[in-house]
Amino acid sequence: MDAHLGAENRDTVEQIFNRPSSGNVEWRRVRSLLEAVGTVEEERDGRLRVTLGGETETFDPPHGKDVDVQMLVDLRRMLRRAGITS
Repeated sequence: MDAHLGAENRDTVEQIFNRPSSGNVEWRRVRSLLEAVGTVEEERDGRLRVTLGGETETFDPPHGKDVDVQMLVDLRRMLRRAGITS
């Protein structure tokens, strides 16, 4: 895991990589992590375009406060490819 990440971001990475997924990873924490490790642009429709490790992914903010299982899968893949793991 990246040593430059703050404690909350390190905890968020651990939550993302927990299996089985806890189902209660908060969107605000995910967004904070993505802003710390990548380039984040908010589109006009509220979606986030994230570039990390040469890969760009667009994420829809969840309707509630927590991200869904599919977003966790996508985040794991993107973070793993960028060398960020728990």
